[in-house]
Parts: sequence; C-alpha cells; structure tokens
Amino acid sequence: MTEIQQLLAILDQAYNRRSWHGTNLRGSIRGVSPPQAAWRPAPSRHNIRELVVHAAYWKYVVSRRLTGAARGSFPLKGSNWFERSQPASEKAWRSDVALLDDMHRRLCDAVTHVSPQLLHRKSAGSKDNAFSLIAGVAAHDLYHAGQIQLLKALSRGERK
Repeated sequence: MTEIQQLLAILDQAYNRRSWHGTNLRGSIRGVSPPQAAWRPAPSRHNIRELVVHAAYWKYVVSRRLTGAARGSFPLKGSNWFERSQPASEKAWRSDVALLDDMHRRLCDAVTHVSPQLLHRKSAGSKDNAFSLIAGVAAHDLYHAGQIQLLKALSRGERK
C-alpha cells in the first residue's frame, strides 16, 4: 500500500468507513434531526450544523492547498465558522450534510492526485506539508465527531 493509499484509508475511516475507534464524523450525524442539529448547549456555543459546515470548510481548505486552487471558491461566504440559524429546516440540514459529503469527495480526489514526491514538502499557503495536512483533516474529523456525540447526548439530557 502506498502512502497515498494509506492516507485515503485514514481519511475514509475518520469520515465514513468502519474502524476500531468508534464513531466517525459521518456516523456521528446519522439520524440527527434538524432540531437536534440546531440545538446549542449555550448561546455562545456551536451547534452540530456549525460543526458540520466547519468540517466541510477545512476539507475544502486542504483540498485547495493540495491543488493550488484559488481562494474564495467555497460555496458559502466566510471562513472557518459559519453561523447556522435556528430552527433548521430539513432542506437546510440536508444541504449542510451534502456540502460535507461533497467536500470530502473533493478532498479525496485531490489526495489521489498528489504526487508522492510532494507529500513531504510544504504546501502552498501552509506551514505544513501535504502529508501533515491530510492526516490532520482525519484527526479534525474525529475531534468533531466526538464533539457531536457529546452534543447529541447533552441535547437529550444524558449525562456521560
């Protein structure tokens, strides 16, 4: 297995493939209703919708850095955190999830086309090399999957 294949496997395990560590990002939002996706534990805290769009944004950023694409092509205006209004409609929630899926597909496509010789060189616009950026996206997905699992439990009044 090449390094590129290993990175793709790591990305997919963190996003939507079965692995030993438990719930991945896509699994963490399976079955989440629009009201649950919009619920906030406190006024200044992020909700699940915002975490989903935030994860999509960073998949876009890494993909853009790998391909050298121009900034400003993310489908939503802004960067990093995107306020998602309450209450969320079914259509709006599905749109946020579809954005996440699309950005994951684009990222995987970009990773597929990375030259193995460039994996350990710094990417344009980043202090990190491509290998680190790609592995970092997987870690980012798992970090937010854990947050989403906690938000779901809190929204149901569970103590974990």
